[in-house]
Amino acid sequence: MDIFQFIGFCGMVCIVVAYFMLQLGNTNAKSLKFQFINLIGAILLIISLCVHFNLGSFMIEIFWIIITIFGIVKIIKGQKNEA
Repeated sequence: MDIFQFIGFCGMVCIVVAYFMLQLGNTNAKSLKFQFINLIGAILLIISLCVHFNLGSFMIEIFWIIITIFGIVKIIKGQKNEA
């Protein structure tokens, strides 16, 4: 396993752990913690895919990042509206 495969593996672990936490009820989709774990995971996977390229995986991670950033912005705007 080279360093980029390890980075991709860490990204996969982040995404799986975030989803598992969601299913356990330890977090929810409106949590910044959940969103940031997803974002970190997707970024790590993108780094890995820049070396070990796979178009399908690369595209899903791009969309995962875009959707996660949208979620983070929505949460932050909601917090500002509550204040």
